[in-house]
Amino acid sequence: MDTLTDDTEGCYYNRTVKFFYEKSGKNISMYWRSRDYVIVTLGMTVCFIVIFSNLLVMGAIIKNRRFHYPIYYLLGNLAVADLFSGVSYLHLMFHTGPWTIKLTKYRWFVRQGLIDTSLTASVLNLLAVAVERHQTIFNMQLHSKMSTRRVFVIIVFIWLVAIIMGLVPTMGWHCLCNLDNCSTMAPMYSRSYLVFWAVLNLLTFSIMVAVYTRIFVYVRHKSKQMSQHTTQMRHRETVFNLMKTVSMILGCFVICWTPGLVVLLLDGLGCDKCKVLRYEKYSLVLAECNSLVNPIIYSFRDKDMRRTFKEILCFLCRRGSNHTSVSGVHFNTLEHEVLSESNGADGSVQNKHAPERTATVDR
Repeated sequence: MDTLTDDTEGCYYNRTVKFFYEKSGKNISMYWRSRDYVIVTLGMTVCFIVIFSNLLVMGAIIKNRRFHYPIYYLLGNLAVADLFSGVSYLHLMFHTGPWTIKLTKYRWFVRQGLIDTSLTASVLNLLAVAVERHQTIFNMQLHSKMSTRRVFVIIVFIWLVAIIMGLVPTMGWHCLCNLDNCSTMAPMYSRSYLVFWAVLNLLTFSIMVAVYTRIFVYVRHKSKQMSQHTTQMRHRETVFNLMKTVSMILGCFVICWTPGLVVLLLDGLGCDKCKVLRYEKYSLVLAECNSLVNPIIYSFRDKDMRRTFKEILCFLCRRGSNHTSVSGVHFNTLEHEVLSESNGADGSVQNKHAPERTATVDR
């Protein structure tokens, strides 16, 4: 229970959340305004859409065997991070505005930690996807040969790091004993922590952009060396299309989150003239919208994903034969994938003279 007494000399462990907000210059309204109702209503609506759409992506990856590869497991884990982001923002909507004053410091740190964890998980997932694409594209493969166990270890590592990053301020990197170092946007966070967190994420973004730029240059150079043979052309198109999809995901993530991270960095550097509170709400909404983008990209860029979405949403109208051919086929190599596309749109085998070069069915 927060009180108005000091635990330790020079520290303010028992002060209320309102105390820190007043000290940092971030005012909290005591009553609900029409603007607050609009923000909370829109925020909750977006959160429910985010949760539903990313559950749909996760269901599609689990359901369709053509998505049982490392790249899709990582993209599925990105959907889990987006789902967690939707839950975090929903929690924020129930603890914002005039509700903020009623929070204890512990609950305030939980609110902020959930957001930090979801962003860190998304960034690490995108970094893992970039590394996976670099490994496979430079070998001109569609899917890496990484084992399921290794992918699972990577996913566990991603979430461990994300949780730790979300707990760092609670574990001591705060400003409860140094009010002069308190952030304006996050009044109990240390400015030095905001600088560290923003710079680390911006640096990671830069590395991923550099990796994808190198991959695109390589693919473009390699495609010019390929002949006009149908299989090689489809080889190039398949690799390039998947690259476009993951690059669009990365690009949208950078566009949505960079403004917020820049605002945090300016706040951490103590830029009083920047008026960071003016842009705080807009950058937060833009960051929240990123969790809506990935399912849309999946729908427009991947025909199999879009078809699986429809099957999940309209499971009573499934087509027996098409369902079996789409969900029951498992491709072992890029050549299998390419030959399947050339043989038929549904991935079925039509060349009786080359059964060993086409798809194999999981039993």
